Amino acid sequence: MANVIIVGTQWGDEGKGKIVDLLAENADMVVRFQGGNIAGHTMVVGGEQFICHLIPSGILQEKTCIIGNGVVVDPAVLLKEIDALSARGIDAGPHNLKICEKAHLIMPYHRQVDHAREKFKGDKKIGTTGRGIGPAYEDKATRRGIRFADLLEPEVFGEKVETIVDEKNFYLKNYLSSDTLDAEKIIEEYQAYAQRLAPHVTNISVVINDAIKNGRQVLFEGAQGTHLDIDHGTYPFVTSSNTLAGNACCGAGIGPKKIDVVIGIVKAYTTRVGQGPFTAELFDNIGDAIQKKGAEFGATTGRRRRCGWLDTVILRNSVRLNGLTGLAITKLDVLDGLEYLKICTGYDYQGELLEHFPASLKILAACKPVYETLPGWSENISGIKKLEDFPVNVRNYLDRIAELTQTPIHIISVGAYREQTIVLKNPFA
Repeated sequence: MANVIIVGTQWGDEGKGKIVDLLAENADMVVRFQGGNIAGHTMVVGGEQFICHLIPSGILQEKTCIIGNGVVVDPAVLLKEIDALSARGIDAGPHNLKICEKAHLIMPYHRQVDHAREKFKGDKKIGTTGRGIGPAYEDKATRRGIRFADLLEPEVFGEKVETIVDEKNFYLKNYLSSDTLDAEKIIEEYQAYAQRLAPHVTNISVVINDAIKNGRQVLFEGAQGTHLDIDHGTYPFVTSSNTLAGNACCGAGIGPKKIDVVIGIVKAYTTRVGQGPFTAELFDNIGDAIQKKGAEFGATTGRRRRCGWLDTVILRNSVRLNGLTGLAITKLDVLDGLEYLKICTGYDYQGELLEHFPASLKILAACKPVYETLPGWSENISGIKKLEDFPVNVRNYLDRIAELTQTPIHIISVGAYREQTIVLKNPFA
């Protein structure tokens, strides 16, 4: 019996969806503990592609799926996702999809503020997706948020919306020069959502703890990656929540002693979407080739991902911050055919070698990557089923990652399909 956390180690987009889908086969319950509907977890099952934004990836395995209190939920997006899965024969009913009564709602004014702020900032914009996730967390922190528990009490919900919309409209109109919103229309729209989602809403802390007490295995999945964490990421080019493994406990209502294993997902190279520092970024034809072969576009936004060599400075940071017990390497096959590979092992800052990730964006901007070069491989590895069948240069690359991060590799992915995965150590075993 084990309870496992899956986290991204880079800037998101590491392939968490596939690994969660794979490991969900051994789990009884899958819990999403933070983030909003920006998270796009892509899975390919039976030749079909599925992208989950809010619903945990385990829904494809017919597992009990939980949306934790740490998640901010746009009910319109959630219902659209439920209906889309249903249309493809995937059941996401109240018996196997549960929402925490303490989870906060993304409201129309959150999306409006998100778009208006980015437009107002012009060239200084952060690069948000405009889905209202940041403003929803902002209201949560200032105690002006609306939770599912409020949504299910019409009078309470109506009073809160009217008060908040009045304030938001003043800000939208007088500071951001943006359109305002109608409180009554919002109330009417969200009461319709309440009717459909009410059967899903419950105290998920009790549900999860009871499951663990009864010997059930639980898989916790986060959104984004370690270096988008609001505290430990490349602030302010980060998300609005804590993406680290420790937040699985806060965002799901369980104690840390309940966790047994923490797996960090590592793309075999590094990518980043949007603004922010990226020391190992490539601006040449190799970067373009990786981007094209890896189909590096955001699953939710469609934005082109910036590509670079594997950066073990940020990986070591992730190992420490998350307490990683193992790594899952994804998209290794994308590196097929490269004559050589580089691994960033440190940062050169004005002649000083930095082995730890600095907080200062000014220092990061002045850092140059320190590379170690390894020979590449010409073989197609996408069909390989065993570690010992990999070409020697592949094994050397994997060994060097484990050595530099001082963390064992438990899973290797060489393609998009479930069967293109080599499990060296099952975290639930």
